Amino acid sequence: MSTPPSNMLSRSSSSSKSIDNDHLDISTLATQIEHLERRLTPIIGNPSQDSDVKKRPKPSGSLTMRKGAINLPISSTQPAVDLTSEETRAKYQEIVQNSGLFYINGERQLIEQKDIVKIGLLGVGSCGEVFKMEHKPSKMTLAMKVMSRTVSDEDNKRIIMDLDVLDKSHNFPHIVRCIGYFIRQTEVWIGMELMACCFDKLLKLIKQPIPESILGKLTYSTVTALNYLKEKQGVMHRDVKPSNILIDENGNIKLCDFGISGVLVESKAKSRKAGCAAYMAPERIGPSVADKPNYDIRADIWSLGIALIELATNAHPYANCQTDFDVMSRIVTEEPPQLPADLSFSDDFRSFVNNCLIKDYQQRPKYGPLMSHPFFVQSTEQPVDVAECAAFFIQTRSENARCFIETLSSTFSSELVVRWKKQRVGHDSTIKIC
Repeated sequence: MSTPPSNMLSRSSSSSKSIDNDHLDISTLATQIEHLERRLTPIIGNPSQDSDVKKRPKPSGSLTMRKGAINLPISSTQPAVDLTSEETRAKYQEIVQNSGLFYINGERQLIEQKDIVKIGLLGVGSCGEVFKMEHKPSKMTLAMKVMSRTVSDEDNKRIIMDLDVLDKSHNFPHIVRCIGYFIRQTEVWIGMELMACCFDKLLKLIKQPIPESILGKLTYSTVTALNYLKEKQGVMHRDVKPSNILIDENGNIKLCDFGISGVLVESKAKSRKAGCAAYMAPERIGPSVADKPNYDIRADIWSLGIALIELATNAHPYANCQTDFDVMSRIVTEEPPQLPADLSFSDDFRSFVNNCLIKDYQQRPKYGPLMSHPFFVQSTEQPVDVAECAAFFIQTRSENARCFIETLSSTFSSELVVRWKKQRVGHDSTIKIC
């Protein structure tokens, strides 16, 4: 792969310039290459498919004990927000009263759900689906998280936590902005600003490590957001991972998805449920805390460290694990993962990741020391054009895909290629952007 021009990795504030949307638009390029690769796979297979599968542990629906395995208290992925049923219902009723209030072009107004139309699917998660939608009267586009709900307190707790954090963080620059929401009997729609891509998707698109300079900006934004949640709202995220760290078309990096955030009491989490096993800190797994959770915001710091290794190497440190149980067994019994010694990373970056992944959470630094770490300070000050650099790598992938089509045309009969293009790409020789 060609190397990005040096001016993509840094620029002074005085020389800031807009991105050429015809060539370096992140969301357009991401959509183009992703849909193209989906179409290629059923026909010829994906050469990198097997290796991609091994890069992150596979989730499992049910976990069973194996002979010789240690006995771990398995954490549920259901949320456990620390509110009584009475508190939940009261807070929920308060939130319901604001249903339908949206920020439309900077002004908060009551809108009707029928005026919101779906444009396309952006992603699918454990809690629901996210669609690109448009408010027809204003022509404003937004991302809409659509979640099914019941009358259970657990559903209400998740909704309350997600909406409460988003509402209080409306103007915080490193948290995805909530535009408004609809609460109905069977569904909840949460409208958010439209972002270009999450880092999990970006990694899959470019199929190579994310540059350290971009990871520095990710670190700055994520730690700043987590510290804000702790200091201003008294909550910890509990689900820090690449798919919950997003980038917009201007290169701004923001944290999202607060449905399983936990309330802190005297800086400690009161419950141990929720979260993705592949990024879970050891103190959230050990038998000694099965009945009496005693972890704090440093569990999110561990999760960030795992995410940084995955993004920096294009491989999850607990690859090849078949179940959540396998992952948690390794987290508890093995030494913390580190960045590979044979790869070129700065000493400051290695030190920062190692600090995030200190196994004893009482020795692991909190946000204050992390924000004073040389890597964090340098990342704060260093000018990096995140949007242009990310789009460059996606564009390179797109160009490689176009080259593949040209190779296909010269290898197979013209009749086959024409039929393939009509079925998989479009009715002409250009690649369609879906």
